[in-house]
Amino acid sequence: MKIAFFGAEGKAGSAVVARLQAAGHEVRGIELGDEPDVAGCDAAVDFTTPEAAPANVRAALEQGVSCVVGTTGWEPAELGALAAEKGVRLFVAPNFSIGAVMMMRFAAQAAAHFPRAEIVELHNEAKKDAPSGTARATADLIGGSPAIHSVRLPGLVAHQEVLFGGDGQLLTIRHDTFHREAFVPGVLLALQRIRTLPPGLTVGLEQLL
Repeated sequence: MKIAFFGAEGKAGSAVVARLQAAGHEVRGIELGDEPDVAGCDAAVDFTTPEAAPANVRAALEQGVSCVVGTTGWEPAELGALAAEKGVRLFVAPNFSIGAVMMMRFAAQAAAHFPRAEIVELHNEAKKDAPSGTARATADLIGGSPAIHSVRLPGLVAHQEVLFGGDGQLLTIRHDTFHREAFVPGVLLALQRIRTLPPGLTVGLEQLL
């Protein structure tokens, strides 16, 4: 595939781009200040910031190019309507790590059996949104408006644990991302499957598993 990649030189972007190229994809990197020209591409990928992603995605959709977005901290609903209007796809995932998606799924199952839960999410200090998109998505899945505790420290990548408390017991479900290459299988899956999705917005890697 020919892929336009917004944020190709960022921490997540550089890790993902290297693996996309190794898998045989042709990647056109687009950075802040570059013209968002995605003409001729099969798809666009965005791993930027909550401030930059909406404009990047809008530009791609208006050029008739479907998007795979890993940037969190913004609301994609409006651009989902634009994607439907253009007959293309907008796929947004709060986390592209398959292990993180399984953690969320297990937490949703456990929630039915425990009276209370809290979420602790830990990310690198450069991450701008707090709570993280993964933590917010997990809270929605388990219900009951659980407290979310956000930690931002150097040396971290992406970590989350969900703690369920009950009489005489504690269940902890935890996932740790030690390197951003963990996002690659999820991004590859989204790119592989994006043409099979209905036009408009699809949210969550779990929709593809």
